[in-house]
Amino acid sequence: MGFQFQSGAVFARSDLLLEGLLQTLQLAGTAIVFGGLLGTLLAGLRSLAPRAAGMLIDIYVELIRNTPFLVQLLIIYFGLPSIGMKLSAEQAALIGLVVYLGAYVTEIVRAGIESVHKSQIEAGLSLALTRWQVFRYIVLAPAIARVWPALASQFVLVTLATSVCSFISVQELSAQASNIESDTFRSFETYITVAVIYLVVALALRGLLAGLGAVVFPAGSGLGRLRGQSGA
Repeated sequence: MGFQFQSGAVFARSDLLLEGLLQTLQLAGTAIVFGGLLGTLLAGLRSLAPRAAGMLIDIYVELIRNTPFLVQLLIIYFGLPSIGMKLSAEQAALIGLVVYLGAYVTEIVRAGIESVHKSQIEAGLSLALTRWQVFRYIVLAPAIARVWPALASQFVLVTLATSVCSFISVQELSAQASNIESDTFRSFETYITVAVIYLVVALALRGLLAGLGAVVFPAGSGLGRLRGQSGA
């Protein structure tokens, strides 16, 4: 008996797909904001803090980047309760995503910071800017502008990584797909539909981040603008 593609049963459960999609977007959006902030902060500390603090940050980055995200998630969800830190599945997923993304953002932003030439820092100091202004406008802003495509790609990847959270019963898109497949027994149609949804989300997010980068980091911003501010 030949296979017949029947998507009607899957789309009849579109409420579950929508619920899962909203959970996925909520997890991804929150993780991008807090993971991005964590990584940027740690990258700044890595460049400015004493050597001992820098070594601790390096250990964190290497530990997270060289172990599977699923294992990290299982440690947070099943391991932390053994020391008295009981978390819901959603809380564990969010913490895991933030910690995971933060490590990658730290390394990406650090590379951007190291690409800023020392002569630009000296030029900023010669304009009577404070060290905070020099770091914020001359070091950090150009650094993020240079690595923005890499950051955007990492944000898309962490959005797709939310699918792993289904292993701890977070009812995001992949988990809802599993529920639909169990009810309808239409595995191929269910997962093809979910794959298309993930593809649309990834492409839309990539376009949104590219547009955001063009607005936030326009060509010509940087030291020239600072000269105008210092002369005002």
